[in-house]
Amino acid sequence: MKTIIVCSGGLDSVTLAYKVAKEHELAGLISFDYGQRHKKELDFASLAAKRLGVSHNIIDLSALAGVLSGSALTDDVAVPDGHYAEDTMKATIVPNRNAIMLTIAYGAAAARGLDAVATAVHGGDHFIYPDCRPPFIEAFATMQGYALEGVAEIELYTPFLKQTKADIAAEGARLGVPFHETWSCYKGGEIHCGKCGTCVERLEALAEAGAADQTEYEDRDFWIKAVKEAANV
Repeated sequence: MKTIIVCSGGLDSVTLAYKVAKEHELAGLISFDYGQRHKKELDFASLAAKRLGVSHNIIDLSALAGVLSGSALTDDVAVPDGHYAEDTMKATIVPNRNAIMLTIAYGAAAARGLDAVATAVHGGDHFIYPDCRPPFIEAFATMQGYALEGVAEIELYTPFLKQTKADIAAEGARLGVPFHETWSCYKGGEIHCGKCGTCVERLEALAEAGAADQTEYEDRDFWIKAVKEAANV
């Protein structure tokens, strides 16, 4: 199955790239500059492509930042610290982001005669992001079937859809993913902050999976407190 992966450069999508490279045929990575507050993640997506010996296309959608405003990822809005389960994390929603990216990825896959588009949405995303939930994935795949009817038959590959972040971390460890060569932090500092929602989720998942992690964090222990506080809400 010749597959192109929507890759942010984060732990989930890079792990998916390694998984597809081992189990299928990795045809390349596709990433998006959608005007996010920092571009560090794209450098890590490029590094993953280099490690895996495949092409990497970065699509410039930076003008979208002015349209998809109001998110902590695209606007002058503070990135919240804490656990993903907290309501404050809804500030990181970028409306329709996955639908936009997947639509372009499907077009690229059809143009190249590929068999599948893969994305690393997972169970931990369901709480906050509507375009990461099973009903969206099912409906989107159906829509693309109609959009490309008679042109191409492309599968939407989402092996992590019903798995936890810890499951992905365990899979990454099994595949030998260099976690320190992935970028999760929403703040985009010199190193991972260790406090924003995605850093907390990352550290919690790696700990649950018992996975070794050489990544540097400004605060490597904040996640423990954040998880406890979220459990008591």
